[in-house]
Amino acid sequence: MNKFNAEHYDDPTPHQALSTIEAERKAAKAFRPLVYICSPYSGDVAENVKNARRYCRFAFEQGYIPIARHLLFPQFLDDSNSKERELGLHFGNVMMSLCREVWVFGDTISPGMDAEIRRARWKNYRLRFFDNALREVEQ
Repeated sequence: MNKFNAEHYDDPTPHQALSTIEAERKAAKAFRPLVYICSPYSGDVAENVKNARRYCRFAFEQGYIPIARHLLFPQFLDDSNSKERELGLHFGNVMMSLCREVWVFGDTISPGMDAEIRRARWKNYRLRFFDNALREVEQ
C-alpha cells in the first residue's frame, strides 16, 4: 500500500485505515476455532474411522480446526483395555474443554457419545447435531 496520494503527497490517514483493514482481513482469515467431533468409534471401527475423517474434513471446510479423540488416541491406546479406554475418554474431555463447539455426527448415539453429549450439556458447551449426510438437524 502506498502512503502517498495520487498527487504524490504524504497522506497517512487513508494509508493507516487501509492497512488496518488489510491486517484485520488477514487475521480473520487465519483464525479457525476448535470444534470437537463426536461420532461413533466402536462397532464397525473401519467404517466409523472413515466417517470420522469425513466429518473432520467437513468441519475443516466450514472454517474450523476439528478435534476427534477417536482418531487420535486409538493410535497408541488400546480401546479394548478398559483402563486405557477410560483414559482416552478423559483425554477427550480435556480436549473438549478447549473447543468452542461440540458437533455430533450420525444417526446413532453410542454409549461413549452419550457420555460426551451429557458432559457438553453439563458444561453448557454449544452442541450442534448433523446427520450422516452432513446436514444440520435439530435436537
